[in-house]
Amino acid sequence: MSNTLQFIGFIGSQDGSETRPGSGPIIDRDYIGTVARAQEYAGFDRVLIAHSSASPDGFQIAAYAVQQTERLKILLAHRPGFVAPTLAARQLASLDHFSQGRLAVHIISGGSDEEQQRDGDFLNKTERYARTDDYLDVVRKVWTSTAPFDHDGPYYKSRGSQSYVKPVNGTLPIYFGGSSDEAIAVAGRHADVYALWGEPLDDVRETIAKVRAAAALHGRQDHVQFSLSLRPILGRTEEEAWAKADRILEQAKQLRATQSTFRPVRAGEPQNVGSQRLLAAAAAGKVRDKRLWTEIAVLTGAQGNSTSLVGTPEQVTESLLDYYDLGVRTFLIRGFDPLVDAIEYGRELIPLVRQAVAAREAGHATAVAAE
Repeated sequence: MSNTLQFIGFIGSQDGSETRPGSGPIIDRDYIGTVARAQEYAGFDRVLIAHSSASPDGFQIAAYAVQQTERLKILLAHRPGFVAPTLAARQLASLDHFSQGRLAVHIISGGSDEEQQRDGDFLNKTERYARTDDYLDVVRKVWTSTAPFDHDGPYYKSRGSQSYVKPVNGTLPIYFGGSSDEAIAVAGRHADVYALWGEPLDDVRETIAKVRAAAALHGRQDHVQFSLSLRPILGRTEEEAWAKADRILEQAKQLRATQSTFRPVRAGEPQNVGSQRLLAAAAAGKVRDKRLWTEIAVLTGAQGNSTSLVGTPEQVTESLLDYYDLGVRTFLIRGFDPLVDAIEYGRELIPLVRQAVAAREAGHATAVAAE
């Protein structure tokens, strides 16, 4: 895995967000192609294709997106437990060949019993992470074994397993999500990149330390990298950016009041620890650190990537550098107007951050050389 700065965008199957009702067919090929090409042009390194129990199949969306682009890499969300790991390993390796080595996989074990049960999975959270651990053991074996192998694990058993197709580069980068102790333990064994939501700096620092400690148990403390997910809101001035944030909040409230497609925010804490952490951060203030805005997280029950950095491109760059200094090397950013915001990020934000990081790294190299 490269240790260089990376930006990840997002591809949905149709235009829409927390502030915009979905438009067009549920699988809008024109939109998928347009937003994929726009993010490639804007300078994103990779795009996330998400997963839910009701969404279109991400493998198919990924296969279409790579045919619409030349360089843009894909981060495909994948939930263990619904296909055999031997089959999943071959599916992922096959897709990697069609993408010419541009694929990575984001493993999400599932943070909600209710959502899992929609697809017939009735394991509890602890069992799901234990199953993921076993699942990834098998997937790695399929990708790396040069001869047929047997596997006897707590959840999966196989005899004489082999695959004629391997990932283009020998393996796929494994991104991993989940904030519970069980998730962090599995991430320590398997993650190439551990993905966090946009929490305050102190909370991110704490989680990075926990993941590194878990990875150290397996001799991987220097192997795991870190990704942070945010929803930047930019303006020509700080006042303009905050006015835009206010409009986004009002639009989101109006849409939730009129659309039945949004999952209701239920009373009490959400089941997954990541959402609990975001809501705890929001309870301590609408704005955390310099400009981490939490009100959309409160409105949605922190059902996903829902905190924002609000300000001018220069101010948001400064805040992203604060996370960079903690060890974050990948930023997953998407807007509330997905296509327009992706283009704006490519014009106003991504180049600034890349320049600032390059200057910082050059200064560091000069200082080390002078010692």
